[in-house]
Amino acid sequence: MMKYLKISFYALFLLGILGIVSCEDYLDKSPESDIDPTEPFENFRNFQGFTEELYACIPVYTAYSWHNSFNLGEEVYWDQSATTALANMIDRGNYWGWSGEFYSGFKKTDDVVNKVKSTNNQDKGYLWSFCWYGIRKTNIGIENLDLLTDATQEEKDLIAGQLYFFRGWFHLELMKYWGGLPYIDQVLPSDVPIRIPRLTYQETADKVSEDLRKAAELLPVDWDDTEAGTFTKGNNMQRANKIMALAYLGKNLLFAGSPLMNEASGGSATYNEQYCQEAADVLGQALSLSESTGRYGLVPFSEYSNLFYTQNSRGKIPGFSSNGNIQETIFWENATNAATRFRWNQINDYISKDLSQGGYYISPTANYAFDNYGMANGLPINESRDVTLSDAESGYSSEYPWKDRDPRFYNDYVIDGERCSASESLDEGIQFASLYSEGHARNIPSNPGRSNLTGLALTKWRPRLAEKNTESLTMTNNCVVLSLMRLADVYLMYAEATAVGYGVNQSAGTYSKTAVDAINVIRDRAGVGRVASKFTSSLDGFMSEVRRERAVELAFEGHRFADLRRWKLLDKSPYNLKCSLEFERDPEGLTGAALAENYKDAKVLNLSMNVIFERQFTAKHYWFPFVNEDVTIYKEFGQNPGW
Repeated sequence: MMKYLKISFYALFLLGILGIVSCEDYLDKSPESDIDPTEPFENFRNFQGFTEELYACIPVYTAYSWHNSFNLGEEVYWDQSATTALANMIDRGNYWGWSGEFYSGFKKTDDVVNKVKSTNNQDKGYLWSFCWYGIRKTNIGIENLDLLTDATQEEKDLIAGQLYFFRGWFHLELMKYWGGLPYIDQVLPSDVPIRIPRLTYQETADKVSEDLRKAAELLPVDWDDTEAGTFTKGNNMQRANKIMALAYLGKNLLFAGSPLMNEASGGSATYNEQYCQEAADVLGQALSLSESTGRYGLVPFSEYSNLFYTQNSRGKIPGFSSNGNIQETIFWENATNAATRFRWNQINDYISKDLSQGGYYISPTANYAFDNYGMANGLPINESRDVTLSDAESGYSSEYPWKDRDPRFYNDYVIDGERCSASESLDEGIQFASLYSEGHARNIPSNPGRSNLTGLALTKWRPRLAEKNTESLTMTNNCVVLSLMRLADVYLMYAEATAVGYGVNQSAGTYSKTAVDAINVIRDRAGVGRVASKFTSSLDGFMSEVRRERAVELAFEGHRFADLRRWKLLDKSPYNLKCSLEFERDPEGLTGAALAENYKDAKVLNLSMNVIFERQFTAKHYWFPFVNEDVTIYKEFGQNPGW
């Protein structure tokens, strides 16, 4: 780590001058000319070129390599032959796997300068290294703000706002996995020994809050409305802005107030009400600004898939309505090579072997689907969330488990009997999803190791229909860029923080909606029944719905692992289980195309859920370990407990 904190000043300002693809438009200076040490900072055009590289320090989580495991909770189960997938290592408690050359976006590299400069997505899976590199760069920028004399006040505010935003964001992204850190808010000289102790989580979060508050004060709601932003008008959607800073400030405060972080900071494993009140106030500000300005909005449910992928759209970045009038995504992962990176192996991980080159490395777990995705009326399937028990109140039937479910259930999963191939010439067992226990997809003769493992298939990141070797349909022309923050998440964080800080049926002073209202905004968009009154009479009851709503709305978007940890649920049943769904088709029921037309109403027999993996987690598994070469540099920087 310290290697990246102490990269030489001159290497960094040279990078600011030479720039990367995203900053070339801002730079006039020829790379061959002599470089004055003050030149990167003397006017807005040059300083923005220096600052632009911070956006290149945002890592790629989803598709930096051939395969990527960015969902580390209980929501997916990887084929066991994929030994280099971080998800498989996490399942076995091997958290050391984060740092190596494995299928994840968390890694460290000794070549961070060149990786940041690269325009190849395969050089962008380095959360650890990119964050420390970015932190040093923000400090260099902040220490040179006084040199920005040839600029308007607006331009000065834009530069400073971005620097403070990213310094807070990089620390926050590291804290999420490693806990409290030394907060680096100065340029560390290369010839002076470092003796900066680790802070507690909440102490570090307080430092993050200071930076994000400054950013929110300095940044505009929309760069397109600024004089400086007219130069890139229409292309400013990913630039740091006021709502973005407020949203991350609220997230920082909510995380600091969550049970794990409160306990790690010397408190109890319960919510800290003060942090939650502050989080609710800030998140309420972000929502009020979004609604009053229209800067961000919820995409209509008819266009829900546009939040997750686009196809045959000339590389259009997901996160918008189809006509581009509504932007729901607030902050993306690195979008380098977005139009070409989510293809072949990466997309085939979700598709049957018979319809792809690879096939079913990743199967969504049945317990996640049935513990969280409820019924269209908004109720969980039953009180115990037991798939074998029908329930008169919710309407769930163990004989008709696909009937009248939350519409997001049908969006996110391929279900038995559903058409999954665009070709009508294939065998029925391939053309229509055969996900019952003895179905073709569960027992592929040509490659049993790549059979579906759980009885459900994941379709959130891909079109529903696939066909082997048909490039335009499935294998290529997909664009997936993960939303690290979207507006729906802000509503749900507000609901959680407000319920704890003010009360279930109360609102924060900065926003008119109550905690219950905020969840209902998300449910209304999906056409799901509102939170039932039986869940709004107590905090515990309401929080069970908050957790379930986050699990459904943000499913497979990389949030679950952090949520389970901050709630102190990671090592508890059923959150440590991965299960398959076992069932038979009704022998007297429909088949083939007729079944595909009515698959939601299909009858099943002998439905059950089987545990296929149980994580053996202990207290140490709530935090990633630091690499030993980092924590042995000086004694004040300690290793996480148990590692």
